[in-house]
Amino acid sequence: MKTRRSVRKFKPDAVPAELIDQVIEAGAYAPSGHDRQPWALIAVTNKEVIARLTADNASFFDMPVKDPFYGAPVVIIVLTKKSTPTYIYDGSVAIQNMMLAAHSLGLASCWIHRAKQEFEMPEWKEWLTSIGVEGDYEGIGHVALGYADGPLPPARPRKDGRVFYVK
Repeated sequence: MKTRRSVRKFKPDAVPAELIDQVIEAGAYAPSGHDRQPWALIAVTNKEVIARLTADNASFFDMPVKDPFYGAPVVIIVLTKKSTPTYIYDGSVAIQNMMLAAHSLGLASCWIHRAKQEFEMPEWKEWLTSIGVEGDYEGIGHVALGYADGPLPPARPRKDGRVFYVK
């Protein structure tokens, strides 16, 4: 866990399906409130869909952004059912599980926000229905996934005064 880093430059190389499956499985085994497992995990490797996600995701920035997914060949979308009281936390821990699994498999990842805004758009709601995702889901985030193009960045020092013990 201490060596995992967020990567912001990916090689275009395809990720084998069996590795994507292992990353997705790690997300599916994340803890969730009352074991509700409220997520929908969508692995996207289709370049046209990634291009649409890229354009829409970039449109929510307040500054020019070329590629919010940093060239990743895989984008995993994480949505959770809004009716679940712990839906934001459940989706977040699924993302963390997938990022840790990716690192253990030699893959690089980065948590990308703005899924909430994207999946409030009518065209993305329609897209979800077209691939079989039914229900009232909220976008929690994306996992940009692939192989790092370059070395992993070094860890920044941990901030002092953030850990407390009560004995």
